[in-house]
Amino acid sequence: MAGTVLVSGGSGYIAGETIRQLLANGWTVNTTVRNLSREPELRGQLGGSRQTLRFFAADLMNDAGWAEAAAGCNAVCHMASPFPAGVPKDENELIVPAREGALRALRFAHTAGIRRFVMTSSSAAVAYGHPPSKSHFDEADWTNVDAPGVQPYVKSKTIAEQAARDWVAANAPGMDYCAVCPVLVLGPVESGDFAASVEVVQRLLNGSVPAIPNVGFNVVDLRDIADLHVRALEAPAQLIHGARFIGAAQPFQHFGDVARVLRGSLGPQARKVPKRAMPDWGVRLLSVVMPAARQLIGELGRTRTISSAHAQQVLGWKPRPPEESIVDCARSLIAHGVVKV
Repeated sequence: MAGTVLVSGGSGYIAGETIRQLLANGWTVNTTVRNLSREPELRGQLGGSRQTLRFFAADLMNDAGWAEAAAGCNAVCHMASPFPAGVPKDENELIVPAREGALRALRFAHTAGIRRFVMTSSSAAVAYGHPPSKSHFDEADWTNVDAPGVQPYVKSKTIAEQAARDWVAANAPGMDYCAVCPVLVLGPVESGDFAASVEVVQRLLNGSVPAIPNVGFNVVDLRDIADLHVRALEAPAQLIHGARFIGAAQPFQHFGDVARVLRGSLGPQARKVPKRAMPDWGVRLLSVVMPAARQLIGELGRTRTISSAHAQQVLGWKPRPPEESIVDCARSLIAHGVVKV
């Protein structure tokens, strides 16, 4: 199956790779960006021609441009959603545009007669707000946004996916809707403009993390999570209708694991990567002066194993080892001059 697909948020890290793969598979892509002044830069990164890749100005919080972007499409891949490096003062700065953007994309897709709608959600909508005793998660799990300590970004992804599912059930039950839920996405970058997830590797490489905190995360490669989106767009309707697909590689990666991979693969280029462990009280102290570190406090000592078995069984998806994603991410950061070594 190939046709014309609307990919929202075409300047995004995952969206960019998804667009490249869609073009390679013969799709025509309409993509939205907030400012069309970025079109020349993005064309250089994404490829395609003016006939196969078309840009439209549209914003998550405004109707303008969405009808034009959706016209003539037979599928939507809704990827646009705010993803900050830190914690906003007001959680609604993330929740409102994530929720309203998803509903806006659905409304315009439905009006345009589009039946296939793939939404980028997140493992943030799966694995948070649960008791500390729970460490294994799959598509049946939902984050509890009312639990203490659940961060605004986590709430935004959970609320947006739930709102989208409720809207489809009430307004377009025949729509082939599914959600793709990535874990932390690492892999090559195309420029100095990349997702906040890549900062994990960037900060270890440039020495801005003074020691290694006792936290970790599941990893998925950029190229693999884009492939999962493409598979969801191209799969038979009965395989994706109402589904969730988690994109995650194994095993769970602690910061110390990532640091060891970087030192073992990059040699002298990894000389700034810390070796010492950071005590938990150090993370709490660091969070006072580094707002981004506040998101680590609730993760201290936790291991969340998030399964992608469903995506592998249903869609034939296969993730590469986390080590490859970590090293390729690091080498591209160095090659683009983002990290000086």
